[in-house]
Amino acid sequence: MKTAEAAELYLDLMKKCLTRYLFPETIQPLRRPPLTLRNLEWFAYAPLVAMLKRRGVLLCQETSVDLERRAEGRDWPADAETMIGLKRMDNLHACIREVLRDGVAGDFIETGVWRGGACIFMRAALAAYGDAARRVWVADSFEGLPKPDARYPQDAGDHHWRKKDVLGVSVERVQANFMRYGLLDDRVRFLKGWFKDTLPAAPIENLAILRVDGDMYSSTMDALSNLYAKVSPGGYVIIDDYGEIQTCRQAVDDFRRSEQISAELKAIDASGVYWRK
Repeated sequence: MKTAEAAELYLDLMKKCLTRYLFPETIQPLRRPPLTLRNLEWFAYAPLVAMLKRRGVLLCQETSVDLERRAEGRDWPADAETMIGLKRMDNLHACIREVLRDGVAGDFIETGVWRGGACIFMRAALAAYGDAARRVWVADSFEGLPKPDARYPQDAGDHHWRKKDVLGVSVERVQANFMRYGLLDDRVRFLKGWFKDTLPAAPIENLAILRVDGDMYSSTMDALSNLYAKVSPGGYVIIDDYGEIQTCRQAVDDFRRSEQISAELKAIDASGVYWRK
């Protein structure tokens, strides 16, 4: 087998492992359902569920995974390192392959990493393609999303910050996920904190891949306004939530308009979009 073929096989396997598309889960933790008349019974058990969780006991239920939804990144996997799905992972793979082939200068970054799966794939791709110089930047609060910021009235009433139990993944857990795949080394750099605090002073010179997964107007705008200028010509900007979250879409549209960006905005799936600088 040729080295190039082996690299592609490895990366295809990584995508299916990181999304758990290859071996989907059969159980998942009980999650709080929407408050409806049909779900009132669940709320009678909620105090017991919370008490057991505090004691380290997690109640689970049997489940089955819809692989079409998993490919689209339209579910929240119980155990996978990423929820972006195969199509957005394929897009990331293609963008990485292009910038390496074309010699586009710069590191890779994701802003908003959850359990770290996309960043783990970035590091895997550098290893598979024999790139010994670029770094992968892992930017996140590792505490979930921020409360709405007065600087950005577009986020008024946003409730993402209330989902800390699902969206807040500790830096230690993300590092452990890198280690699970043998990919944690000194070329993986962590930027811990709110984007408004960490990104303006981040010691990043150039970027070839900027992947933004911030959900909110503030998180999306902070990432773009602080990092877009560092994206090299020929580099890619990938936005995870454009098709699904209105405030994210508004931030991207506002930024592209203010910077007079005319590069075609291409759809990846129902959620993700990207363009080449």
